[in-house]
Amino acid sequence: MPTRVPGPAPVFIAGRLWLDFVNTDDARLGQRVDLLATFSAFVEWLAAAQVIDPDRASVLRRRAVEQPSGAAAALVEAQRIRALLRQLADQGRDARGALTRAHVVEELNRVLGRSVGTRRVDLTPEGGYARSFVPVGDAFGGLVIPIVESAVDSLVRGELGKLRGCSDRRCPRYFADDTKNGKRRWCEMKTCGNRAKAKRHRQKAVP
Repeated sequence: MPTRVPGPAPVFIAGRLWLDFVNTDDARLGQRVDLLATFSAFVEWLAAAQVIDPDRASVLRRRAVEQPSGAAAALVEAQRIRALLRQLADQGRDARGALTRAHVVEELNRVLGRSVGTRRVDLTPEGGYARSFVPVGDAFGGLVIPIVESAVDSLVRGELGKLRGCSDRRCPRYFADDTKNGKRRWCEMKTCGNRAKAKRHRQKAVP
């Protein structure tokens, strides 16, 4: 199994929050990179994704020092939900994925059923809007709720047919194909797409 190491800054190329979350289990230059290797990294990703604001991120980092067991449990839950959502992205897109979809829905309902907090809409620094979930009581509770709700939105909207895995077999990323022709192949043209283009060019150059 490839070595998992803390990685560089996250990328947001999937078009759906939950798929960008799945893509935190990434690969760079053939090496597996886990962007959720620590609770601090999880908080950094949530902030980068605008799921939480800088003030709440600071509170979470401080609470993690005060309550390391709570932070560790929240990280384990986040990684478990990520693995579950990867199953949905990988196996839930066609008729053969019925059992996967049923299992995922059951687990998503379990997470949503124990969420206690307030849902908000906030103005982002870029001038747009983002939904957020502010848990009541436990500082670590509900961190995955916006991610789970994003997956629920995809299920309700019937978007599973839009899900794609990157055509580069070495790349574990998923994305939602929102193109008009439905023929997007790469997670990013500047990375996997360009590598494929360069490979085709080299093959054509061989006499």
